[in-house]
Amino acid sequence: MPEITDISPQVKDKERCNVYVDGRFYCGLKLETAIKYRLKVGEQIELEKLDEIQLENERSQALDKAMTHLSHSMKTEKEIRDFLKKKGYVGAVCDYAVQKLEEYGFLDDAEYCRQYVASAGKSKGSRLIAFELKRRGAKEECIEAALSENAGEADAALSALRKYMRGREFSRENLSKAFRHLLSKGFDYDTAKDALAALGADEED
Repeated sequence: MPEITDISPQVKDKERCNVYVDGRFYCGLKLETAIKYRLKVGEQIELEKLDEIQLENERSQALDKAMTHLSHSMKTEKEIRDFLKKKGYVGAVCDYAVQKLEEYGFLDDAEYCRQYVASAGKSKGSRLIAFELKRRGAKEECIEAALSENAGEADAALSALRKYMRGREFSRENLSKAFRHLLSKGFDYDTAKDALAALGADEED
């Protein structure tokens, strides 16, 4: 049976402790919770029991921490789960917090993606935006839906091109660099070519 091998105070929160099982960090608990259940080093305990203890006693605190984290800026479900896991909360507690946040309307990957696309879409192409959203853990279907509503990519590419070409002469070298710049910003080949044509240039001419 698994054994508690260490219980040590957290460095950043003296009211909480880290619980180690079989030599590895397992979860974080309030000190009063550890004392309440008389957890001690050398005790053999089922991991499910530790999960139940944390879920019963700390789910409200986990929800509060998640809401505070969300107050600074919108987050994806994955970002909230990662945040809570770093705080030492087990899967069941993370599930509870995520469920409540979704019920309260504070956590919504679809809305997160729509707002992200609306903002980033002013200067970036769909490919780069999709990459950034995937890196943030947004759901694939939410990313695709948000990008499908983005009707301003051509205008964004032209705007990015004008900004890049400001103060530069329309030489073949500069136009070629501008084309590669648009590709690096996530615009696809055709969108980049159309932007150059709209500006009255074509890097292949």
